[in-house]
Amino acid sequence: MAEKMEVEMEEKKVEDYHESQLYRIRHSAAHIMAAAVLDEFPDAKFAIGPPIEHGFYYDFDLPRPLTEDDLQVIEKRMKQMLRQNRQFEYEEISPEQAKELFANQPYKLELIRDILQGGTDEYGEKSEEAPKLSIYKSGDFVDLCRGPHVDSSNQINPKAVKLLNVAGAYWRGDADRPMLQRIYGTAWEKPAELQEYIAWIEEVKKRDHRRLVRELDLISFHEEAGAGLAYWHPRGALMRKTIEDFWRDRHMEGGYDLVYTPHIGKSWLWETSGHLDFYKESMYSPMEVDKMDYYVKPMNCPFHIMIYKTQLRSYRELPLRWAELGTVYRFEKSGVLHGLMRVRGFTQDDAHIICTPNQIEEEVLRVLRFSLAMLRAFGFESIQAYLSTRPDKAAGEPARWEQAQESLRRAIDAEGLTYEVDEGGGAFYGPKIDLHIKDALGRSWQLTTIQFDFNLPERFDMTYVGEDGAEHRPYMVHRALLGSIERFFGILVEHYGGAFPVWLCPEQARLIPIADRHIAYAREVEDQLRQAGLRAKTDASASRMGAKIRDAQLMKVPYMLVVGDREAEEGTVAVRLRSEANLGAMPVADFVARAQQAIHDRTLE
Repeated sequence: MAEKMEVEMEEKKVEDYHESQLYRIRHSAAHIMAAAVLDEFPDAKFAIGPPIEHGFYYDFDLPRPLTEDDLQVIEKRMKQMLRQNRQFEYEEISPEQAKELFANQPYKLELIRDILQGGTDEYGEKSEEAPKLSIYKSGDFVDLCRGPHVDSSNQINPKAVKLLNVAGAYWRGDADRPMLQRIYGTAWEKPAELQEYIAWIEEVKKRDHRRLVRELDLISFHEEAGAGLAYWHPRGALMRKTIEDFWRDRHMEGGYDLVYTPHIGKSWLWETSGHLDFYKESMYSPMEVDKMDYYVKPMNCPFHIMIYKTQLRSYRELPLRWAELGTVYRFEKSGVLHGLMRVRGFTQDDAHIICTPNQIEEEVLRVLRFSLAMLRAFGFESIQAYLSTRPDKAAGEPARWEQAQESLRRAIDAEGLTYEVDEGGGAFYGPKIDLHIKDALGRSWQLTTIQFDFNLPERFDMTYVGEDGAEHRPYMVHRALLGSIERFFGILVEHYGGAFPVWLCPEQARLIPIADRHIAYAREVEDQLRQAGLRAKTDASASRMGAKIRDAQLMKVPYMLVVGDREAEEGTVAVRLRSEANLGAMPVADFVARAQQAIHDRTLE
């Protein structure tokens, strides 16, 4: 299944996908679905229905909320239509024809207006093409569309099409506009591919971090106390500490210094950085302190610059590598919040490198190698790089951009990474490298960013004294390896399905006494394990042994150590793995050595 995913969006470039037969099938299936919905709800208002990764969707304004039964009825009607050999016919029309054709469809009329004014396509997205109105007809259904589509519905196998679910979606993503009902579906060339995809979806559901963090007692969310904010339970907090301790240790070994900065700052700071000009909508409202506005920080970088400017800096001090696990707050609309993947308060895995132009190439290579080592330590081996270069409008001298881009490119080449170049896709303040990993289900996640910044050093007038005794502008690189602790944790949960490598598990071993008389020995062994650095607990509940083992397996504890009369007499433990493998009895010291090796090797066991 992972290979099929790659064919869709990663092995192919997006533009190739748009020209593929699979794209045409999905685009056409979206139209057929819309026709089926209008059969069931003749007064429905329909908006947009594009193909997407793995399928398609269509947005509707309907007289009532859809149910699971409705989806089944719509899907059945769709499949009847697909068997009718409906032709897909393209036609260009005049503005007058368009307005008459869609007179009762307000969302289409809005799109028509925007297309005629220039700058958008039929989905409301920016378009470089000259305004043009076109439609596709299939049976009685007509849609504002430029295609492409299959020639006829008989090119779509009804057994390879399925409707998946309904979700809410604001019209044009604006929370002040109407909430529509979005029907998601999927379509494939062959029924076997659909079955593979459905099985893949089921595995995705099993690994959904929102469910697993609750079941494993790691994290909770409380809408009544504030949406988009994670509450770390003791087990989750212990995992987070393990990750953060590893992060800090590796950074200090890697030549970084740790810093801590405040959570709020005066408006002057954000005016100088430019955040109040281009990022204010994502910042929380100011609070008044001493008749001055203070803002909760959305980023850490201005604070690091303030530390830099506390003294005159010499080229002899550079490079400076400052790292911080800094908690920031950003306003995200409620409709985009998604467990740990999209939150309003999160801790950035943040660092800034400040160096001379002569040092930049070595520093970029160093940070890229560091990032790869960190990602691989957490079990991610499939890593793809993306290089974004200078846009038309950019801050900083072109020569600096060229040097920065080449240092990024040479670092990628030196590490032998495959990469794609996004020409002109860099931020206005500097080029960057993004690293994407693939998880166990073949999904791509963007984690590391190595971002040059020619803007903030200018805005804050950062300087250092060079060998010539004159002041010079340093290079500054923003760098996040894991992205944010919250999102990275969510990715880890789904990658491992909650069955983490032993070194990350909040509970590495559970002592299971067969009877109450064995509890004392279990606690003795627990103490020995703790003294050896293992995270162990004794289940002293009144449950039967089988129930205790099942509970430990549900909590995905790597080692279950059963103890009874024989184990107490011989100083052993009977070892069971969460995989249900039974290793039998072994001396406590042997078990400790085995567990410590798994922790050292960062393996699953």
